[in-house]
Amino acid sequence: MTQDERLRQQAYQAIEDNKEIVEKDPYRQGYHLMPPVGLLNDPNGWIQWKGIYHMFFQWMPFHTGHGAKFWGHFTSENLVDWHLEPIALTPSDWFDENGCYSGSAISHESKMKIFYTGNVKNEHGERATYQCLAESNDGIHFTKKGVQIHLPKGYTAHFRDPKVWKHGEKWYMVIGAQTEEKLGAAVLYTSEDLKSWMLKGKLHSNEDEAFGKLGYMWECPDLFSLNGKDILLFSPQGLEANGIHYNNSYQTGYFTGRLNYDTASYSHGSFTELDRGFDFYAPQTTEDDKGRRIMIGWMGVPGQNEENQPTIPYKWVHNLTLPRELQLIDDRIYQWPVEELKDLRVEKTYEHTIADNWRGDIERRSEVQLTGHMKKLDLNLLDEVEITFDQEKGLMTVSRPSVVDGKIETRSCYLTEGLSHLRIFLDHSSLEMFVNNGQEVFTMRMFADPASRDLKISLQGSAKVEAWTLKNGCIH
Repeated sequence: MTQDERLRQQAYQAIEDNKEIVEKDPYRQGYHLMPPVGLLNDPNGWIQWKGIYHMFFQWMPFHTGHGAKFWGHFTSENLVDWHLEPIALTPSDWFDENGCYSGSAISHESKMKIFYTGNVKNEHGERATYQCLAESNDGIHFTKKGVQIHLPKGYTAHFRDPKVWKHGEKWYMVIGAQTEEKLGAAVLYTSEDLKSWMLKGKLHSNEDEAFGKLGYMWECPDLFSLNGKDILLFSPQGLEANGIHYNNSYQTGYFTGRLNYDTASYSHGSFTELDRGFDFYAPQTTEDDKGRRIMIGWMGVPGQNEENQPTIPYKWVHNLTLPRELQLIDDRIYQWPVEELKDLRVEKTYEHTIADNWRGDIERRSEVQLTGHMKKLDLNLLDEVEITFDQEKGLMTVSRPSVVDGKIETRSCYLTEGLSHLRIFLDHSSLEMFVNNGQEVFTMRMFADPASRDLKISLQGSAKVEAWTLKNGCIH
């Protein structure tokens, strides 16, 4: 039996051995992608290939901590119902034995090609990193093709997460990196045949001397075009909190600008946080056959009290976000749940117009919308999450109890044009809130009493409140 076969067998056995306890968890999600057992983190290889959506993910099947990651794999025809597929990659070769780390997928010559980072550590804990390739004829079974890119001079072994795309007649790859000066960076490669890769250099800007000094490591970069602009989306580590900004242990955000593919020069605007919530990191985008740029992120943050989450006694932790369509409006990314998510709706539970106080029951799998003119809002959900807005201050704040000590923690954003629309997706242990048609987004895990059903709203102004019960068991 090969090492690959042995690891696959052990992972499938872990699923079987823990299936009963995993399914007993009252916080097990109803319609979000989550691991069958163990730990899930970064979304990987996000692609629509031959009409099927493929979402791979970083996966540790043997426990709820990090380690030598596998690539798990889900597929969907409709972005609502998902199927768990056979393991795509195992950490079983000399170039990836300590983890098949994050990467991306492309379609070329009727094959799906996966580029990923192979992580290796020696007995002293010293890291080596390789950019690797695997191929598939059917999108399910993959053959590793080995190392494609070695670590270039000038960078530490924190050099990972390749994202590949085609521009014109050439292929390009952006990699998250740390320079030898311990500065975060994004590095650009190009290839004409997906075999020989040439280093173009570190993305740089002649207009901004601070570029490349945004934290000490950039993870999971993604470079794509929206509305004629080049977007660099990435997750920098090492930003210090600044008022209501950068309050998570690590952040995710983007630059908007224009990339010179020949010189790797990137003229851009300021760094903008992508999500204002507690739990969002390492997103990845793809363009589907409808021309939509669709993003899915990890509903978690490294090193942010993962070990205290109440799902861990049930042998699993973390999930992914819902798929979101991205649009660029006035150089700002708006995020909106893809249209297909309306098919999650099972029954409309209520529709009311309110102008002061209102209280109702809500199912633990629900979609809630508020539409109107809300000068002030105080929305309490399940006696666990509180959402407030004050038009005079222009400030929206979301609060929840910490999983560590129960103390209230908050995340906020400014809404200079007021509040007119909220759309909330509630699952058994998560909340995704889209503000003013996706201008701002809050993503978070929340672990309310499983018996709680209260929705309490107090507002000044007027709003229509609608709610739907959503489907359960969307992962098969």
